Amino acid sequence: MEKITLNVKGMSCGHCVNSIERSVGELQGIKSVKVHLEAGIVDVEFNPSEVSLSEIKETIDDQGYEVE
Repeated sequence: MEKITLNVKGMSCGHCVNSIERSVGELQGIKSVKVHLEAGIVDVEFNPSEVSLSEIKETIDDQGYEVE
């Protein structure tokens, strides 16, 4: 398992949190995803042999948020 912390812009409310946690959490190979709204970060624990970092970032982008 690998752990990463992503800086994400555009998150402002509980809906943002739910949207990102649900969409990323549905990807195969994701063990955990936790959004820290006030800090503007997303912690993800994942299996890199099942899902790539670029897939995770793309999923967040698809929800309308900007991953730095």
